[in-house]
Amino acid sequence: MNVLLTGGTGYIGSHTAVVLLQSGYRVVLYDNLSNSSDAVLEKLAQITGQPIPFIKGDVRDTELLISTLAAHRIDAVVHFAGLKAVGESVEKPVDYYANNVQGTISLLQAMQSAQVKTLVFSSSATVYGEPQFLPLDESHPTSATNPYGRSKLHIEEMLKDVAASDPAWGIACLRYFNPVGAHESGLIGENPNGVPNNLMPYIAQVAAGQRAELSVFGADYPTADGTGVRDYIHVMDLAQGHAAALAFLSATIGWHAVNLGTGKGYSVLDMIQAVEKASGQRVPYKIVARRAGDVAACYADPKKAGEALNWRATRTLDDMCASTWRFQQSQRLSVMS
Repeated sequence: MNVLLTGGTGYIGSHTAVVLLQSGYRVVLYDNLSNSSDAVLEKLAQITGQPIPFIKGDVRDTELLISTLAAHRIDAVVHFAGLKAVGESVEKPVDYYANNVQGTISLLQAMQSAQVKTLVFSSSATVYGEPQFLPLDESHPTSATNPYGRSKLHIEEMLKDVAASDPAWGIACLRYFNPVGAHESGLIGENPNGVPNNLMPYIAQVAAGQRAELSVFGADYPTADGTGVRDYIHVMDLAQGHAAALAFLSATIGWHAVNLGTGKGYSVLDMIQAVEKASGQRVPYKIVARRAGDVAACYADPKKAGEALNWRATRTLDDMCASTWRFQQSQRLSVMS
């Protein structure tokens, strides 16, 4: 099967490319490099032993997508291309709707034109909004507390309409919890351009001495230590979830929402301590005001993924932090050399 990965050189896309190639899929990467680098292509070739076709393009370029789908005889698409920072989405909502919603419409138009009707969508647990109960299962009501989550929810609803309009479509919306960690080689990991918006790469950069301290957004939440609690999932487990979703869609049509998480929550302070353990370095931090759009706690009920996709997360918090630190050290060495 030939699979196009939009946002394919990004954090989750690059790790999924490795898993798919090692599972026998043929992979094509498509990315505008707005939050990644084409340097990852060489790393992926090192890991997989083969070059991966790459097209530089914006997901809103419908004509380029159409030609890409045709030229590479694409059978299925995994759609990662999207802006993903909660705080930034509050500051720049138009950018988020343009890139995420408009970009997905463009992709769907291209897929319809090319008659490609199998799609795995990179969704998010933010579509649940403020949790009404925990753990979150797929029957939890959907809503959104920020523009990022609202963009994901709009897309899920569009995809549900598309699947209802044509029984040939098979669509899986994978509701990620919090991806962290890196490939065991240390060659690829979360390496955002500029200041990291996600917790784990920021903590790792503080541990490495690249940043002075971590700002912890709020310590007055109704949680065990007052800091936000999230379900952190190793990126390689997450990548394997995409392979499982593609296998599922090879025999299933319709629209499906599936949580990808571990079912266990860790606080910000838990994560700081875990990185300190993995790195042997102290992580200075300060408590600051809560961040707009954040919720107190969010963790998954991953039962449906086990039943429908035959998938579950297997890697531990120690695995997540050790692989993050290995990648951080690899980055430091490559800068020095």
